[in-house]
Amino acid sequence: MNAGARRPRVLLFAGGPLDRQDTADTQLAAAVAEAVADMDFTWFARRPRRGGGLPAECGRPVPLAVPYGLPRLVRLPLTAVAGAVVARRVDLVHAVLPVDDAFPPLSRLWPPLLRGRPVLHTVTGVRDPRLLRRSRPLGRTVAQSEATAGELSAAGFGRVPVVPPVVRLERWPYTPRPSGPTPRVLVVGYDGPHGGAEEAVMAAGVAVRAGARFRLTLLRPRPGHRPRADDSPVLALAGREGLRNVEVLGHVADMRRLIASADVVLFMPGVPGIKPEVPMTVLEALSTGRPVILGDDHPQFAALGDTVLRAPVGDAHRTGHLLRQLLDRPHWWQVLSEQGRARVEDRFGPRAFAEQYTRIYTELLG
Repeated sequence: MNAGARRPRVLLFAGGPLDRQDTADTQLAAAVAEAVADMDFTWFARRPRRGGGLPAECGRPVPLAVPYGLPRLVRLPLTAVAGAVVARRVDLVHAVLPVDDAFPPLSRLWPPLLRGRPVLHTVTGVRDPRLLRRSRPLGRTVAQSEATAGELSAAGFGRVPVVPPVVRLERWPYTPRPSGPTPRVLVVGYDGPHGGAEEAVMAAGVAVRAGARFRLTLLRPRPGHRPRADDSPVLALAGREGLRNVEVLGHVADMRRLIASADVVLFMPGVPGIKPEVPMTVLEALSTGRPVILGDDHPQFAALGDTVLRAPVGDAHRTGHLLRQLLDRPHWWQVLSEQGRARVEDRFGPRAFAEQYTRIYTELLG
């Protein structure tokens, strides 16, 4: 950029305040602000401001008057109207949003309000492919995986490039395997039926009956971070499977420490109708050097290649024996640990992420 030239102004719109960074959308938008240089970013912040959030050099916050506690179907249109007002003062709008139930009406409401401003839309997931039939492109569309890019292109969103999500490597450093007497197996997934907890518990039961010894930690984050009574069936299932060392966690303040304390991470969701991109917890586990066993029914995981172990969702026998073998074979564990970190550095590191978004920004800004 020429000395003294005005930096292009970009509105980062994630449907909520970026200084919360409590969703995949806000986390990705914040990562864009930190990675892409020579842009004057604007984003919505909590009102009143509570400190923290993005560094000042990334741009300027705008207080968001829309209550964050409203249902998303109500909150997103109201936030979009506020975004259209702010967009009058920017050169480019970068929306970071999933295609969920709130997206089809937004895709019709928003473009006329933006009055011709160029829009880049990063799709962070497609909840149900049927929603695409009722949606329109906001502008140039980007996906985070080849599988989602194919869905979007087939639905009329044009040529959809892929920019994988980014892992901030300095925040997720590689750490050696824990040396404690009892290994920890960490289960991550989605809250609710078929979210991965029940499948993982049954697989853990298979591993224990085959001779493995470990403690099982089930991470089940939920809105408000409150304990839920529906943890009782999961714990009852664990008892029937012969598991005695089990804990269930909701909100975790220090995820880096929790992942580093684990020996293996299980991700086995089989939720019909939900099409997530590669979950950040999986990438962060690989970056930390933790081998991951995941369900192979999700095409979004293709980019991980052979750096993860795979088992069909619902195949507790296969998953359990993979878990037992991985815990009992230190050399295999170490190979997967190093391969996982290398894959994250190569495909999900900040350099390629910044270069790809900078190129797209340059094209849209002309």
